[in-house]
Amino acid sequence: MKNVMKKLLAVGITVAMTASLAACGGSSASTDTAAPAAPAADAAPAAEAAPAAEEAAPAAEAAAPAADGKVKIGVSIWSSTDVLGSQCKLILDEAAKAVGAEVQYVDQGHVSEQVTASVEQLAAAGCQGIIICNSADSEMASAIQTCNDNKVYLAQFFRIISEENSPEIYKMAQESPYFIGAVHEDEVANGQELMRILTEEKGCRDIGLIGWEQGDATFLGRWEGYKKGLEAWNSAHPDDQAVLSEPQYAGTSSDGGRQAAEALMSADPNIDALIPAGGGGDPLQGAIAAVEGAGKTGQIAIVSTDFLPDLGERLENGSMAGESGGHYCDPLFAFMLVYNAVKGNYQVATDSFENVKFPYLFVASKEDYDNYAKYFVDELPYTDEELKEMSELSLPDLEKKAGSLSLEDVQARHG
Repeated sequence: MKNVMKKLLAVGITVAMTASLAACGGSSASTDTAAPAAPAADAAPAAEAAPAAEEAAPAAEAAAPAADGKVKIGVSIWSSTDVLGSQCKLILDEAAKAVGAEVQYVDQGHVSEQVTASVEQLAAAGCQGIIICNSADSEMASAIQTCNDNKVYLAQFFRIISEENSPEIYKMAQESPYFIGAVHEDEVANGQELMRILTEEKGCRDIGLIGWEQGDATFLGRWEGYKKGLEAWNSAHPDDQAVLSEPQYAGTSSDGGRQAAEALMSADPNIDALIPAGGGGDPLQGAIAAVEGAGKTGQIAIVSTDFLPDLGERLENGSMAGESGGHYCDPLFAFMLVYNAVKGNYQVATDSFENVKFPYLFVASKEDYDNYAKYFVDELPYTDEELKEMSELSLPDLEKKAGSLSLEDVQARHG
């Protein structure tokens, strides 16, 4: 896998910045279907679900394997060609190859009607399991019902349904014999650490925030973390206060990110930091271009989430100050959840669902990124043999495996 990932990511960036969002060509184990891109819709941060247990639905009730005996898993994703999406696709294709499964992609652009239609499309295509990155809790009601009706297993990635804000949908997910669970990050902790990097390590005090869509669950979690990190700094330094702007929304395009950054710099000439909160990586590219165009590279520190393939160079030249990422393996564990459910290895509770938390990695220097790149960019963090072994883990062991991924973990296995 040496240098394969870096080359593929570079292609993904070029496609994402020069064409409309569409599904990229898959490996021999994958099939792609495309839909146009659009901003994410509303949802909210979620509470944890209880561990799956008791009243379980037997896997034998699900759709039968394909004629060639392969398990077929559908992937409903905002984009399989932008920075983060192409990374997700790479690891999912490798996992499918390792376990002898087939994957089919639908790019739904986080447009609500396309998100729900994507699940119907994948179920109709004969997928026995589906993993989904939805944009709103409301979409999950339709997704779960479609999977119940078609006896197709379902898991979320980068998302979890909010028990507080969507109690009826949350209960529906708990009671579904086909909704197995969610794999997601601690976005509040992510936001806190990025704000700590800006205020403590980089000395920034006037910070502009770029979101991708109002109400998106992931953005709300990160924003809460930024505010908590800011409060922690200001409480400890009453004579050296920092401020954070209200968010300027950019959608999920590089042009939107550029316009949002330009608006923030125009409104506040003293701004010394920007946080393009996410949105797949393209808004960050646009924000960097805006700062470079203003001749303020190195003067305005930028931190974000979703690693860029040239992040090491950007940390060295000052166009980036720090970033969280490395979480492209999140959908891998959602894939393993539904794969094992289809195979009959995991039973699905009808009074709860699995809540798998996945860790972020943080880098704030060229040296940090070089260490990351060796084990996550130049090669994948899991070999085909390790992916095959992962597919045979018990559910508790799979959850432990997800939570243990780190640079040190990969170094221990591959070093």
